[in-house]
Amino acid sequence: MDLTFTNDDANFREDARTWLRQNLPTERRPHSGQALRDFDTDWQRRQFEGGWAGVSWPKEYGGLGLPLVRQLIWYEEYARSGAPDNHLCFVALNHGGPTLIARGNDDQKRYHLPKILSGEVIWCQGFSEPNAGSDLASLKTRARIDGDHLVVNGSKIWTSHGHLSDWQELLVRTDPDAPKHKGISWVICDMKTPGITLRPIEIMTSPNQVHFVQCFYDDVRIPLANVVGELNDGWNVAMSTLGFERGTAQIKDQIRYAFLVEHMIQEARKRLGSDCPLSRDEIGARLAQLRADMAAARAMTYMVVSRAEAGLQGSESSLMRAMVGEVQQRARRLALDVLGPDMLENPEDNDWVYYYLRSFSITIAAGTAQIQRNIIGERVLGLPR
Repeated sequence: MDLTFTNDDANFREDARTWLRQNLPTERRPHSGQALRDFDTDWQRRQFEGGWAGVSWPKEYGGLGLPLVRQLIWYEEYARSGAPDNHLCFVALNHGGPTLIARGNDDQKRYHLPKILSGEVIWCQGFSEPNAGSDLASLKTRARIDGDHLVVNGSKIWTSHGHLSDWQELLVRTDPDAPKHKGISWVICDMKTPGITLRPIEIMTSPNQVHFVQCFYDDVRIPLANVVGELNDGWNVAMSTLGFERGTAQIKDQIRYAFLVEHMIQEARKRLGSDCPLSRDEIGARLAQLRADMAAARAMTYMVVSRAEAGLQGSESSLMRAMVGEVQQRARRLALDVLGPDMLENPEDNDWVYYYLRSFSITIAAGTAQIQRNIIGERVLGLPR
């Protein structure tokens, strides 16, 4: 690993820190509904107008065109400042946008990328299906060609914020006779297209909050011009998307959790007494282990960034994804142990409880922990399938 910070990097860090300190939203981030969309898009727009959106995106698409190490610095300062997580923009910024940059045509890039970076639109993901989650290549949502359109029928499930989204990155089977990893296409779907029905899925954070929906497609017509890459080559395009999701897109979360652990340590001192010898009780031991784990995760993050800067792309990001996901769950559980049972009395108004309940999905989303271990075993360790 060779990752060093220059004087210019230090100046960039100071500029980022200053801008964040002066521009952080003062209101609490909502958890659902139109208020959530308004908050996240407004915050993304503020970053864009301030010149801080798309740090590593090419300049021709509205980004800063800076090296990945500057993106890392921005994420570090973002986490340090306690800036809110504009998660509604995640798919567009970390899936759709990078996939279009890597695999889209000029018309697709020109139309979609500026809207993504400025927070004008929200994207969701239409990959997983009933009986086709971890085994994504078994998807059965079909699209037949009718003139210059695809006609889509089927369903997708666990679509985060589909009801608040403008566009969807959608995988469909365009050649039902091809082997399961073939005959798939990656298409851009307008969520307002006739024939799309959304069914809310309740989750345990609150019965009043809609996060996931199931999408049903009934003769939904999508222009062939919305196919990204080649027709029937969507599996390769999807691997690019998932590579972004499990790689650089996870850096921000890893860094945020490192600062969360430090905040938990301060909270523990406050609740247990400032002179409490944390290292000699169970809470202190667990906090120390979490701090060590997050230090290891940060070293792994630096390794991934260093290798990416050197043009070495591998499956090491799955190592970080698998480790950090489980550490995040332990951190959220410990946070509630530190705060005590009184924090459970009003979970809808308490971010600690909300994110603890949400943490159960961390080792499922973006590839289950078991899938990540398979990738590590096969592609990193060279073990047989």
